[in-house]
Amino acid sequence: MSRRNGAGGAAATTAVVFGELLKHHREAAGLTQAALARKIPCDRSHVAHIEAGTRVPPDTFAKQCDELLGTGGVLLRLWGRIDWYPEVQHPDWFERRAQMDAEAVAVRAYQTQVMPGLLQTEEYARAMFSPIASGDEVEELVRARLSRQQRFLASDGPLYVVVLDESCLRNVVGSAATMYGQCAHLLEVGQRSNIRIQVAPAALSGLVRPKTSMSLITLPGGDQWVYSESLDRGHLNDDPALYVRHSQTYDLLRADALSARESAALITEAMEGYGDDGQARTQCGDLDQEQLQRPRRRRLHRNRPRYPRRRPRPGQQER
Repeated sequence: MSRRNGAGGAAATTAVVFGELLKHHREAAGLTQAALARKIPCDRSHVAHIEAGTRVPPDTFAKQCDELLGTGGVLLRLWGRIDWYPEVQHPDWFERRAQMDAEAVAVRAYQTQVMPGLLQTEEYARAMFSPIASGDEVEELVRARLSRQQRFLASDGPLYVVVLDESCLRNVVGSAATMYGQCAHLLEVGQRSNIRIQVAPAALSGLVRPKTSMSLITLPGGDQWVYSESLDRGHLNDDPALYVRHSQTYDLLRADALSARESAALITEAMEGYGDDGQARTQCGDLDQEQLQRPRRRRLHRNRPRYPRRRPRPGQQER
């Protein structure tokens, strides 16, 4: 898939630099594009597109080329530093949103039906793209989406707060194994200092939910944008009054939704349901393992949240 227009941008430049570096080392090794392609193996046109900076290579391609050309790992290191997401052609309406993700200092999101792209696993993303693309195009889209996540998963990444409608956990994308891995991924990334994941349960009455998925984006200069999507396009709006209104709705929803720890318990419950095929349980890091795994762990009522019972101190009577 051809990369988007705007070859003068920084991301496009790095893709071209990768291609030029590959070409330099290939020619230094005395190999033609066809000869390198036979060693990998792949089509000669695949090598040509990568050298021209118009195709997103997998990390395995960079690693193989390092080994075949004796580069000492320079191609793989460069591959890991490139934001490949802008290299994939997007619809015009998504261009600005893709740029905002690369610049934002904070994103607060509400997501319904499917997992947000910034939190999808490789398997989940592949299952999302497979019905609308095929072959190499699917793999390019998947790699680009994962690349988009790198900035938010870094130790000093921007703030990312997301409230997931419970439908995101219940709608099966791909297979049960895909959903199991996706839930485990949520538990892992939710422990990062810049990421908070909360769930809005389907049966919790009184929640005022946005009618569609939306993101509240803050840029370095302080500009604030509301982003939402309809059936076949995205919508960006920087009207201050609109931002304030949606921000208030979001803040109230987040306050009424499950806490991050309660949400982790519900995500784990969903994950265990997808793991009934015998798949090994995934460790949940610093989360309370007894709470998450013991048979009698606290579960959320379907009609209301439960709160811990206040216990009297030794020597006091309970009132």
